[in-house]
Amino acid sequence: MKAYLALEDGLVVEGVSFGAAGESDGELIFNTSLTGYQEVLTDPSYRGQVVMMTYPLIGNYGVNEEDVESGRVQVEGFVVREVASLFSNWRAKSSLPDYLKKAGVPGIEGVDTRMLTVHIREKGSMKAVISTTDSNPKSLVAKAKTAKGVVGQNLVPVVTTSKPYYWQKEGKKKAVVLDCGVKYSILRHLVNAGFRVLVVPSATPAEDLLSEKPDWVVLSNGPGDPATLTGIVNEVQKLLGKVPIFGICLGHQILGQAVGGKTYKLKFGHHGGNHPVKDIATGRVLITVQNHGFCVDADTLPKEIKITHRNLNDQSLEGMESKKLNFRSVQFHPEAGPGPHDALNLFEKCSQI
Repeated sequence: MKAYLALEDGLVVEGVSFGAAGESDGELIFNTSLTGYQEVLTDPSYRGQVVMMTYPLIGNYGVNEEDVESGRVQVEGFVVREVASLFSNWRAKSSLPDYLKKAGVPGIEGVDTRMLTVHIREKGSMKAVISTTDSNPKSLVAKAKTAKGVVGQNLVPVVTTSKPYYWQKEGKKKAVVLDCGVKYSILRHLVNAGFRVLVVPSATPAEDLLSEKPDWVVLSNGPGDPATLTGIVNEVQKLLGKVPIFGICLGHQILGQAVGGKTYKLKFGHHGGNHPVKDIATGRVLITVQNHGFCVDADTLPKEIKITHRNLNDQSLEGMESKKLNFRSVQFHPEAGPGPHDALNLFEKCSQI
């Protein structure tokens, strides 16, 4: 079956459908990871986005029941150069096309992902439509132009838990995770670091969080535009200085706003498993996993906020902390392990305080 990918700037490409038939739209971004497509597909941070993998062959090890970051496929669509016709892995339960079909998510293969990646790098990430039902270029482009995208969108309520739950009830210390779209691997690493882990909805008031007497409050990753999260930011402001806080990705952006900083949209975002980040205190370079389209503007932060990490590709802010306000945060994902495990010790540092 033919499928079409149309971008809001007028670019339309034809390919082959895999996964679900139908039509879907979102912000088209590219991910440079060589493996980990199942983790990408189920990461709540990708809600509202159509993900394109730059590695040319995807699906060769199938999908399994363990390597998921949430309870469902989160992406709006999936774009690849080629889907593997055969899959082989001892844990695999199904093929990638069957997995997406069951989830109701459309995919398109047989397109020039290298050309599309260069296009996005030059023009910036943009809204797009994948369709198997509409082959009219003008109609598809019009749909892409009117799609919601992620700018100005609060997508956290779509992915947060509806009620509190314990991921792990045993542990020497207690971590309360404000679920803005938390990845399962964050919860697993908190357990590995010795925490008992309580996950709560994103709209939980600061008073209720403090009543749990946490040793750490963890602000999780999540999707959408951080500038729309004024309610969460206001509650986090009430926590500052009263309890240790650790922010990851969107949680980092929430903390940045809570101390008076601003966020801005990156041209094409940081999505992949090979981003170099410098630890300013030690000079060590970490190879990190990243997945964000927005960033905290370091120039808007109060002078007393210490910058701890910088991205070596574009010098954007990757980490900050305040001893006075008792928080630390990172823009990258320390829980992810694409091969390098450079940042996993951040969880251990939390457990030692």
